[in-house]
This record gives sequence, structure tokens and C-alpha cells, in this order.
Amino acid sequence: MRNVVRLSWYFLLVFLACNYILAAKKKSLNRDQPCKRMVLYYHDILFNGSNLANATSVATANDTKISAYKFGKMVTFDDPITKDNHLLSPPVARAQGLYFYDRKNPSGSWFAGTLVFNSTENKGTLTIMGPDPLLEGTRISR
Repeated sequence: MRNVVRLSWYFLLVFLACNYILAAKKKSLNRDQPCKRMVLYYHDILFNGSNLANATSVATANDTKISAYKFGKMVTFDDPITKDNHLLSPPVARAQGLYFYDRKNPSGSWFAGTLVFNSTENKGTLTIMGPDPLLEGTRISR
């Protein structure tokens, strides 16, 4: 009987060791490479008083005229996100949130928004928050 118990413990020990080794070899995420790459286009059409049918954002606080760069202006948006650079393409998400100009120079804006995905390909949300480099033509989030 002792041998059976000893043998059972031996097999249990080998089984746990194998599980530990296999778990340690699982592929981990590489922080330098994203697990999913998405190229999206953000279409923001600010309401100017006459474009009600096409506007997707509105100034909720006007600029303060302290500088020539819209300092103090705040915009609230609900913008379409598409897979290409065409406004009339089917949206894959909606961007909802706000941005405001927080500096007196041309590069000063801050962005806080959520991409709301509700398509057959993608569902869920992605929240983006932080400085918005206005002078860069293409923004890359990492």
C-alpha cells in the first residue's frame, strides 16, 4: 500500500512540474508590437452656425482671444470613424468626447474621447486621452 501512495505522489509531482513548465512557456505579449493594428480615420466637422445637417461637433466654450491659437476653446464631438479617408464611407465606430485648446501656441490641444465600436467586425470601446499633436499630419497611438 505504501508503494501505491508513494507512486501516486510521484505522478502528482511530475504532473504539477509539467504544468508549471508548460505554463511558463506560454507566449507573452510583446510591448513593442501591438496585438492588433487598426488604421482609422476621424472625421470632425465643427458646427459653424449654418451646417447643421453635416456638423458632428460643436464648440461648447469659445476661445478667449488671449492668443491667436484658440486658447480656451472646448469642443464636444460625436464623430464618425471610417476605415478610409472618405466621410461618406460606412462608419466602423463613433468617436465621442471632447477636446480643448490648453496652450497659447499652435501645438496646444488636449483630447479625451472614446471610440465606440458596434459593427460585425469589432465591438467594444477604446478610450484615448492626452495631448493631441496638432502639427503632425498623422497621429500614431502606441
